[in-house]
Amino acid sequence: MYLERFRLAGETALITGGGRGIGLACAEALGEAGARLVILEPRLEEAEAAAEGLRAKGFQARAIQGDVTDPARMDACAAELQDWAPSVLINNAGVGRNGTSAENLTDAEWRLMMEVNVGGVFWCARAFGRAMIAAKRGVIVNIGSMSGTIVNRPQAQTAYNTSKAAVHHLTRNLAAEWAPHGIRVNAVAPTYIETPMVLAVPENQERIPVWIADTPLGRMGKADEVAAAVLFLASPAASLITGAILAVDGGLTVW
Repeated sequence: MYLERFRLAGETALITGGGRGIGLACAEALGEAGARLVILEPRLEEAEAAAEGLRAKGFQARAIQGDVTDPARMDACAAELQDWAPSVLINNAGVGRNGTSAENLTDAEWRLMMEVNVGGVFWCARAFGRAMIAAKRGVIVNIGSMSGTIVNRPQAQTAYNTSKAAVHHLTRNLAAEWAPHGIRVNAVAPTYIETPMVLAVPENQERIPVWIADTPLGRMGKADEVAAAVLFLASPAASLITGAILAVDGGLTVW
């Protein structure tokens, strides 16, 4: 009985930024649970490469091109996917630049962070949520961050932290508005995750020991650990959970 509640057979899951990192791990987790997968990326070739890799593992997967900062394109994607209308939406696409102090942050850097991390989540939720409202069912899981709750150290990242705090409150607002339509909306709030993008930043080599020292479990996280939490929130196992921000942070935010 209980294991079956984690199954997603008959569902279609769309993952923004699903071509690599946490997004690709989420796609694999949802695919293992039985969902059909749609990978959305700004570059079609990246989405197609991910979808091909997922199909090689035995999952049903297709690719679609779309920039989450373009609301008209998100509406068009929803129209193009009527035959694969997502009943599960994972808003994973985001940018995570940091290290610039607030007084030196440029207008362009601030706007990019807000347009991708906040605007992208809203525009995707609005575009694909309309079909969920019509169907009277659906699940949305947003990728927030522990940085939406705390102020990180030693790096400065005012724009990123602000954007993720906004994602958390957007999650709560959508959960309250759309619960009467049978739609659950939650978020996961990860710690620092060992992805190639994070590990490749030269400045992070000095920061990582500080991050680990601040974490009760004494390590960074892995993409599959975030994906497991996303699978839980996306599945019927979380049927009574909406408006929640699930910390996947190794305990860092308990201090």
